[in-house]
Amino acid sequence: MAVPPHPVLHHWYRDEAERRQRVNALFDASAGQYDGINRMMSLGSGRRYRRQALLRAGLIAGQRHLDVGAGTGVIALLGQDIVGPSGEVVALDPSPGMLEVARVAGVRQPVPGRAEALPFPDAGFDLLTMGYALRHVTDLDATFTEFLRVLRPGAKVLILEITRPPPGLGYHALRFYLRSLVPLLTRLQGSHEAQTLMRYHWDTIEHCVPPATIIAALQTAGFEQIRRDVVLGLFSEYSGVRPSAQPQS
Repeated sequence: MAVPPHPVLHHWYRDEAERRQRVNALFDASAGQYDGINRMMSLGSGRRYRRQALLRAGLIAGQRHLDVGAGTGVIALLGQDIVGPSGEVVALDPSPGMLEVARVAGVRQPVPGRAEALPFPDAGFDLLTMGYALRHVTDLDATFTEFLRVLRPGAKVLILEITRPPPGLGYHALRFYLRSLVPLLTRLQGSHEAQTLMRYHWDTIEHCVPPATIIAALQTAGFEQIRRDVVLGLFSEYSGVRPSAQPQS
């Protein structure tokens, strides 16, 4: 039975096929403005935080790094800088528009594809990352099973996400910022599609499954040493390690 990251958002789509079509269209149409929006949302600190997260995950020179849901390639570019010329970074995303922006920005290996069906052989990567894209997959179990498959034994997965705060002042402040202010500022930049995408982002954050469900899905897939670290009470870093030896069937 599938474990979706959030329930069907009937205001946006009727079923999975319509969700995928509409969300992909929004990402394609917003690709040119997406980096600017993210810099605005993070007050310019997003790249620094992502780089620190990669270093905390243990990414070093010479490794093979797969970034899933790569978008415009922010994490992939940071990964390229860390692994250097002796390493390799692959950026995978279902949106052709996003991948084209990533390619122009300098991502050397943009690859079209979905997290639930990775187009790579088994045990090929030293680190797999996903930055703020988990809410857009179809099934957590299928996604994490694929993540485990393409990682080498002993390799790590790192998933960055925004987690809705509990009810209170922090929740209402975040809701106003992401649901109202960011879409308004985005619209003032002249992009109706990007404004719509930002509103959709908030709905996926608000209705996302709790951290315990994500951790349980990582465990079901077979990851070990699973942990969730929280930064500023808002940013969740989920990590896990593929076992060095797989159990005998």
